[in-house]
Amino acid sequence: MADPARTAPAPQVADDLAVAAARGREPGWEAAPTAAIVADDSGVVRLLNAAARRLFPAAEPSRPLSATVAGWLARAHEHGSADVVRGEVGRRVFAAHPVAHGDGVTWWLVDETDTRSAREALAREQERTAFLSDASAALLGSLNLERCMEVAARLAAQHLADAALVLAPAAGGNFPAVSCVRGGEPVRTRLEIDPDDLPGLGEALQGFPPVPSRWLDPDAAPAWVRPAGFGAAGSIVVTPLPGHGVPAGALILLRRDDRASFTEQEELFARLFAARAGAAMSAARVFALQASITDTLMRELLPPTLEQIGGVEYAGRYRPARDGERIGGDFYDVHPPATTEGDEALAVLGDVCGKGLDAAVLTGKIRTTLRALLPMAGDHHRLLTLLNRTLADRGDARFVTLVLASARREGATVRLRLTCAGHPPALIVRADGRVEEADSRGSLIGVLPEIESTGADITLAPGETCLLYTDGIVEARGGPLGDEMFGEDRLRQALTECANMPADAVVERIQMLASQWIGRGAHDDMAVLAITAPRGQHLAAVGGHGRGRYTA
Repeated sequence: MADPARTAPAPQVADDLAVAAARGREPGWEAAPTAAIVADDSGVVRLLNAAARRLFPAAEPSRPLSATVAGWLARAHEHGSADVVRGEVGRRVFAAHPVAHGDGVTWWLVDETDTRSAREALAREQERTAFLSDASAALLGSLNLERCMEVAARLAAQHLADAALVLAPAAGGNFPAVSCVRGGEPVRTRLEIDPDDLPGLGEALQGFPPVPSRWLDPDAAPAWVRPAGFGAAGSIVVTPLPGHGVPAGALILLRRDDRASFTEQEELFARLFAARAGAAMSAARVFALQASITDTLMRELLPPTLEQIGGVEYAGRYRPARDGERIGGDFYDVHPPATTEGDEALAVLGDVCGKGLDAAVLTGKIRTTLRALLPMAGDHHRLLTLLNRTLADRGDARFVTLVLASARREGATVRLRLTCAGHPPALIVRADGRVEEADSRGSLIGVLPEIESTGADITLAPGETCLLYTDGIVEARGGPLGDEMFGEDRLRQALTECANMPADAVVERIQMLASQWIGRGAHDDMAVLAITAPRGQHLAAVGGHGRGRYTA
């Protein structure tokens, strides 16, 4: 294509060129690759070169310009246009540059067909790139698989076809699907179909390359492919939705029979969109799977909901060190007694070395081990010895502190057997408000080959409580200056106010005071467990979960 900057001369040069050409002394005029035609003010052709004669075969000197050239050029000359004008000659696009001289104008016609095609192609690619970028953002805006499928179907119907159908891999014998018609809303459904009824769909669902749309007969497509009320399909594209390691599904695009069929470029663009949609759907599926696994594991790691067992009240509260997490290194459990009358329930409260997920994983293993050792719960020292050997054999230098409390109702009182293993001693709140410390000591679990432990026997009268707690309570730093520990004295003072209170109220009070003391400061895991001998009449748990009913 000729460069107009090189072929269109300056006005004075053009004037001289025309005069020289008219005298036959300028061979360059005739051989110029750019068409040039000279017309006077009355619209009569005065001179034209060989390129102009090829472009306008009817043009000859002395003939009217309006009868020999394209209408748009004749009108521009008639109106005396001094600006570049553009129009078509046959299937080519030209820019006509006017150069006035004397009583006439020389029109230089520069072929811009290829330039315009390149610009239009560039504009289309820019538009497609912008669409793919926006589509990626929209598709990745949700980690919900169904929502992601809806977005994919809506975008495909709006920008790629007249209707779209997004299928996910089969689940439970049918295929989750979302269909959408241009201008409409996505519709969820589940299809009990044979994918091989539509050529290429079975392969697409397995991740194989797409079948060219020209191979698909729209009239032979099954009815379930077309959304309700869509009518006849003129062309169909089936392309896989690639995922992370496994196919994410398939995308079906439909155009009505009154529109042109999909071109190869449109099919390629559909595959580019499908790659992004498949990646988003795959990410949503992975997230859902991980969330399901996390919830399953979390149920095993979270502290249990406690209830009244065998006439003894139990209540617990837990706050992890990191407020954004739900689990940590502190834990408690209450294991019901055997089926025979008079057996003891075993309450356990522990503190694993460390914080966060790693500590929670070890916590889960310890809780599982303790559950397996329940047949030996009658002998605290033996149970702790076996647990110590299990942890010592791991060789990772992590340890745990524990306190065990076996509880049994005897008439109106509750008998407790307490054993501490490197853990803060339990505190007893008497009915008159006195706070006593249980005389039980022991060594850490998981550090030394052998452990030492001493137990204590406690009797709780009605309204009295035994509080088990982790060091995160007493070591919580805060207060007016922000760096003072909550301390055991404040804990004891708080417990004097909890005499004759239900177990749930006791732990709620202690946890609240410790949290107020910390404020927004950092803290360790905190856990409290209360064991209470019920009074004759007081507010207790409804079904063993929270406050609600009076019980004897």
